[in-house]
Amino acid sequence: MSLEKKDDFDHNAWLKERDLTLIETTFLTTLIYLDRRLRIVDYLEILETMYYRINLQMPKSHTEQYNLDNKFWYWYPLYSLGFFSILAYIIAAVSGALLGFYYSPSTEGDPSAAYNSIIAISQDLNFGAYLRSLHRWSAQFMTAAVFLHMVRVYFTGSYKEPRELNWILGIILISLTLVFGYTGYLLPWNQLAFWAAQIGVEMSLAVPIVGEWGAQLLFGGFTLGEATIVRMYILHVFILPFVVTALIALHVGIVWMQGIAEPH
Repeated sequence: MSLEKKDDFDHNAWLKERDLTLIETTFLTTLIYLDRRLRIVDYLEILETMYYRINLQMPKSHTEQYNLDNKFWYWYPLYSLGFFSILAYIIAAVSGALLGFYYSPSTEGDPSAAYNSIIAISQDLNFGAYLRSLHRWSAQFMTAAVFLHMVRVYFTGSYKEPRELNWILGIILISLTLVFGYTGYLLPWNQLAFWAAQIGVEMSLAVPIVGEWGAQLLFGGFTLGEATIVRMYILHVFILPFVVTALIALHVGIVWMQGIAEPH
C-alpha cells in the first residue's frame, strides 16, 4: 500500500517537473527569440546604458571598414535612403497640412468644386503653386526613396535574421506609401483622378467575395461622386498620416535598437 502511494507521489512530482521544464523552455525560447531581435536583455538597465546605446548606434562607414568602394550596393550614401524617405515624408506632411487650409473635398452642387479649389491654390494663393509642387514632388521623392531603400536592404541581405520583423514592417510601409500616393492622386478630381478612381472601383469589384463590400467602403459605391472624394480625403489626411507616422516611429526604433545592418 505504501509502495503504491510512493509510486503515485513520484509520478506526480515527475509531471510537475515536466510542466515546469516545459514552461521554462518556452519562456527561454521566447526570450532568446525576442532578445536576438530587440536586445531586451541589454535594455533592462536602460538608464545606466543610455550613453553606451547612443554611441553604439553611431553610423559607421561600411565602405571603409570592408573596403567595398567598388561595389555599388555597399556604397555608404545608399544607407541614407531611409533618412531621405523620412525627410521627404515630413516635408510632404507639412506642405499637405498647409494645403488642407485651402482645399475643398466637396462636390455637392458643383462637381468641379474640388478641382476649382486646386486651381485657386495654384493661381490665387501666394506661393500656392510652389506649395503644391513641393507637396507633389516630395511625395514622389519619398516613393522613389522608399523603393530604393527596400532594394538596397534586399541586395545587402539586411532583411535576414534578426531583422526580418523590420523587413516585414518595411513592406507594410511601402504598401501604405502607395496607398498614400493613390489617395492623393484622386484629390484634384480632374479627368486623370476620375478615371483612376474608376479603375480602383473596377479592381475592387474584381476581388472575390469582398469586392463589392470593399468598393462601397473605399469609394462610396459603384458610382463615383462626392462620397468617393470625401473618403479619399479622410484616408489621405486623417487616417494614413497617423498610421504611417506610428509605424515609421516603430521602424526607426527597431533600427536604433538593432543598429545599422552590417553588409552580408
